[in-house]
Amino acid sequence: MSVLYKEFTNDEEVVTAIQSMKTKGIEDKHIYVITHDDDRTDRVADNADANTVTASDVGLGTAAKNVFRKKGDELRAQFEQLGFSSTEADQLEKKLDQGKVIVVVKDAPAGFTL
Repeated sequence: MSVLYKEFTNDEEVVTAIQSMKTKGIEDKHIYVITHDDDRTDRVADNADANTVTASDVGLGTAAKNVFRKKGDELRAQFEQLGFSSTEADQLEKKLDQGKVIVVVKDAPAGFTL
């Protein structure tokens, strides 16, 4: 099992891609939507019936620290808690700065690709 991601520029593409993942056997609990804007993240995740990164996903310590962090630091911490290296988390956060939507599949089965 691994952690995979795919970036999108269009919210509708995200919904379609997540629906496709579910038909391929990926469970809702393993699919996360992350954007640079909390409202957009919630909206896209709701429309796609996917998850957002919550305190239970990142742990109480990280969640408490995120209250005092800048948005970029918070997002990098979320990516790291999902299983990305700090370098990968930094690169993904930069994609969010460009307005991208990142869909993460945590614990992806072997052979699954996005």
